[in-house]
Amino acid sequence: MDIANKILENLYDRRNGFFTLEEIGKIVGANYQTVERALVELSNRGHRFERHPAEGIKLVRPTVMDAYLIERGLPVKHIGRNVICFDEVDSTNDIAFDAANQANGQALVITAQYQRRGRGRFNRKWIAKPNSAILASVLLHKSASILPHESLTIAAGLAVAEGIEQITNLRPSLRWPNDVIIDDAKLAGVLVEIRQGVANRYVVIGFGVNVLSAPPMEVVGKEAICLADAIAPMPVPEPIDILRSILIRIDHWIEQLGKGNVQQLHRQWCSRCNMMNRVVKIISSGQHFTGRVIDVNPLKGLILMTPQGQYVHLPAGASTIVD
Repeated sequence: MDIANKILENLYDRRNGFFTLEEIGKIVGANYQTVERALVELSNRGHRFERHPAEGIKLVRPTVMDAYLIERGLPVKHIGRNVICFDEVDSTNDIAFDAANQANGQALVITAQYQRRGRGRFNRKWIAKPNSAILASVLLHKSASILPHESLTIAAGLAVAEGIEQITNLRPSLRWPNDVIIDDAKLAGVLVEIRQGVANRYVVIGFGVNVLSAPPMEVVGKEAICLADAIAPMPVPEPIDILRSILIRIDHWIEQLGKGNVQQLHRQWCSRCNMMNRVVKIISSGQHFTGRVIDVNPLKGLILMTPQGQYVHLPAGASTIVD
């Protein structure tokens, strides 16, 4: 580990406490000049510091996304071992696909502080102010790229909800196919995209979580909420910690899907679903359906019973709820 990362992890782990430069130097085994050079390097990576003439230095919170802090000690098999962080991009999903040929079949996580052209399903815009949301995309490893689109969408939404719960103690609900919600307001969304390369099938799971702010209803057409409001007056956890928690759960569920364990996924997803036994209107592949939600199948999609008593299966990739 280099000196800059040693300093960063100590500042990060102390949270709101100060370090004197002398204290940092002793911990990382470096002199004053080396510590100052490392702090300049960390500043260039986007980290901000508060300096006090008597107490020393500390990180300004929230901390920007940092690959080292995300990856370190993460208990995952694939997802979260390789992370690249950007300040600003057009789309993290597009960056992930662009990097697929160089990933050599390994999983890759892309994050950004801001997306100029963030998108949701059916090319809807994903709107988030700079530094206000977790914006990330996961390029799945080769062995997971053959998994069904339907299962991946269900697993990704559940993983985001579970990851948020484990770090905040909130219990988000799920609205098929890809919304993570709190009190009927959208907190996070998921977009699973598949592209066929010359020799390989590439799968990217993109997700966004409103952390410090949420877009207004008149802009996005539905009520949205952010973590800051949902857990107030409690402080918002570090976005890095939230992202790490989500990546752990994505890694877990992708591993379970690879083993064919869809029944557990089904039970856990349905336990959070707020749509069961409700009458909904769905547009799927251009057709309109109205019916009572009977089930959400990880392989077959949403199961509706129409007023005529017929059962229809609607796949996530081609379907959207009509509010």
